[in-house]
Amino acid sequence: MALRKFKPVTAGTRWRIGNAYAEVTSSDPEKTLLEKIPVTAGRNAQGRRAMRYMGGGHKKMYRMVDFKRDKKGVPGVVASIEYDPYRTAFIALLHYSDGEKRYIIAPQGLQVGSTVLSGDGVVPEIGNALQLKNIPLGTNVHNIEMQPGQGGKLVRSAGASAQLTNKEDKHAVLKMPSGELRKILINCYATIGVVSNSDHSLQSMGKAGRNRWRGIRPRTRGVAMNPVDHPMGGGEGKASGGQPRSRNGQYSRGLKTRTRGKGSDKLIIQTKKGKKITK
Repeated sequence: MALRKFKPVTAGTRWRIGNAYAEVTSSDPEKTLLEKIPVTAGRNAQGRRAMRYMGGGHKKMYRMVDFKRDKKGVPGVVASIEYDPYRTAFIALLHYSDGEKRYIIAPQGLQVGSTVLSGDGVVPEIGNALQLKNIPLGTNVHNIEMQPGQGGKLVRSAGASAQLTNKEDKHAVLKMPSGELRKILINCYATIGVVSNSDHSLQSMGKAGRNRWRGIRPRTRGVAMNPVDHPMGGGEGKASGGQPRSRNGQYSRGLKTRTRGKGSDKLIIQTKKGKKITK
């Protein structure tokens, strides 16, 4: 991926670092794969505000992405690489040999004209989807299922990948992007490669208006509020507000939020902090 740094001809472009969209080959989405999602602007069913700092934004259509990759043995040719307003990664439009069209998450290095496959006897090449038991050790994968046939749930954001480190009787061991070592059922499907748009995190909006286009309204800092409005509010002058915490008092550092005794605890070998789980 290539980034574009803008000349400071205006105040908004002085700090803007944008995406050059060098990988994107088409700006016209496939109309049959579009769906309208109602924009709530943070309001619930009663019309009352449930989430703050949301509203406005440019109109956009949801692209129906195939996370299941259940077209087994049917080759699909990459027709275009496209931008998706609902996700950080790029998506690829596939034209299957039986005439069907589907979107998938585009892995890094996937080119227009390439052929991708999914199934059991598939070669582990970029864009192909196969079961973890058929993937060589050390391979980078994304769009990983947690239950067979469920569709990919893990590792779908820009630049992310998990590494297959080991295979056991019923489980494969994956090193997740967070550093966590986790067991996944060995007959779950995953896609080969690293997710595209790896430099997404290096972009800079440059001005507040670009966030308004995304439907994000200005956020008021807790230390700028009164004590009645926020635990970090109040004080004389520019008080720091103490340890950072949310509006309802939940600390942002050190507080464990994972449910104790969760069923998937037995599948985690090592946490993202590097702590070994003792059984």
